Amino acid sequence: MNISASENIGMAIGAVRSHRFRSLLTILGIVIGITTVVAVASLLTGVRQGVVDFFREMGPDSIFLSRTSGDPSAPENQLPRKERRRLPMKPEYATALRRWCFSIEDAGLTLYLPPAIDGNPLVAHVPGYDVDTINVHGASANMGEITPRDLAAGRFYTPDEEQRGLHVVVLGSSVAEALYPNGQAVGRTVMMDGAEYSVVGVYAKAKGGFFGENGQDNDFAIPLHTAHARYPQITNYVITAKAKPGLRQEAYYELEAAMRRMRRLATGAPNDFSISTPDQIIQQFDSIMGLIGLVAIAVSGLGLLVGGIGVMNIMLVSVTERTREIGVRKALGARRRDIVGQFLVEAVTLTSLGGVLGVILAILTTMLVGLLFPSIPATVPLWALVTGVAVSMAIGVFFGVWPAVKASRLDPVDALRHE
Repeated sequence: MNISASENIGMAIGAVRSHRFRSLLTILGIVIGITTVVAVASLLTGVRQGVVDFFREMGPDSIFLSRTSGDPSAPENQLPRKERRRLPMKPEYATALRRWCFSIEDAGLTLYLPPAIDGNPLVAHVPGYDVDTINVHGASANMGEITPRDLAAGRFYTPDEEQRGLHVVVLGSSVAEALYPNGQAVGRTVMMDGAEYSVVGVYAKAKGGFFGENGQDNDFAIPLHTAHARYPQITNYVITAKAKPGLRQEAYYELEAAMRRMRRLATGAPNDFSISTPDQIIQQFDSIMGLIGLVAIAVSGLGLLVGGIGVMNIMLVSVTERTREIGVRKALGARRRDIVGQFLVEAVTLTSLGGVLGVILAILTTMLVGLLFPSIPATVPLWALVTGVAVSMAIGVFFGVWPAVKASRLDPVDALRHE
């Protein structure tokens, strides 16, 4: 007697349905493990895509040079100890790099201001509205070409406005919405740290970001000369160089060599400045996300292990309960591989059900996180769904082999005598 695959599947579904509650308890560990893996993978995928979009908008050919490796607007006491002793970046470096490095098209300067200066927080103010979550920085006029951004209204300030140190500003979308809820920010004035600025432009909402938040939406961008004149004590300069098409690697090495020469570093001495590209920053982010993913896999692996052991245990119980049935099938001519297939399909059906339930719960969890925390991008990638179901099926095969083999080795005579 040959048992077809469809008959095996039918018997497996019947066995699961006849013991619904027992089956649900058996696969609970698998459900939890698959839910954890798929949900974490979905959240990490969404967060990574936001970071990629963030740096893509800053320009794939951009190279960043700064004194420190972290946030250039961070207070001095929050910097790593070894970076506090570094000499500040100088504005004249940008001019020298344009002259010496033939692989770059241009280099611009940005002066980042800390959130508070001399204990006074930087706040943007118009009658009736205040915004204290602003990222104030002064940028050279050519930054509008080096890292171009879409404008929702108005324009970027001109080289003439920068050279004259005029009090003009380009606002991030979030700042503009907070200060001017009814729109029409261009042409209006805003007070910041005791000075009045005319709004000449408003950025469109930035793409991407870290955990859904893009700091560029809080920008308060003023001309570089204006920022330097008002805050001469601040030296948090960042140079952004734009490499010529196809020459980013050559530009990177040229910039590094030129900076080492200008800062008079001895051969073999480590860099006392930071140089990075968007790809390098994304790689660093990926390494951090990889560690988080490994922790999630380790935690979910425990659930899958418990679930797999539970499946093996319940299948061994099932073999004992159905010993007489196995004897009847063997007496009627069922081969050993037919018996193995019957119980293996039943184990895979159990774990596959757990995988499907886990995937459904992961999708619902991801959607719930997206609703509760809109700033966190959450997308469920197809590969995570397929992997979740495939892993659950593999667990069924792995932990179902021994019970299936044990069932196939039963002697039909002894099995028929079993009570």
